[in-house]
This record gives sequence, structure tokens and C-alpha cells, in this order.
Amino acid sequence: MTKVSDLGLPVVGTRHGKQPAEEIDHFHTCPYCGQAVDRRDLRQVLWHEQPTHKRLKLDS
Repeated sequence: MTKVSDLGLPVVGTRHGKQPAEEIDHFHTCPYCGQAVDRRDLRQVLWHEQPTHKRLKLDS
């Protein structure tokens, strides 16, 4: 299973506009694998854009 850290160094973007009111608003559910994706981490977003991917193991 691929870990987030296997994808390289974090690629953190800058948000345009106001920050979401709730922490949960930074996440969306991947329609393919059902895993929560942190939109603040470009590595996770790009991983889940692949049509056939496995779930990522989150680093602890």
C-alpha cells in the first residue's frame, strides 16, 4: 500500500479567498475509492485523480 510520504515532500498550496469555517471543509471524498482527500495537500489530490488507484495509507 502506498503511503502519503512515498509520494514525496508535501506540496502545500495557498488558498485564495477566505478559509473554510470548519476543518472538515478542507476534505472531499474520492468517488473512486471512498477515501477522504485533504485538498490542502496536492500530492493527495493528484493521487486520487488517477482513474485506477488504491487507497493511500496515511502517515501517523
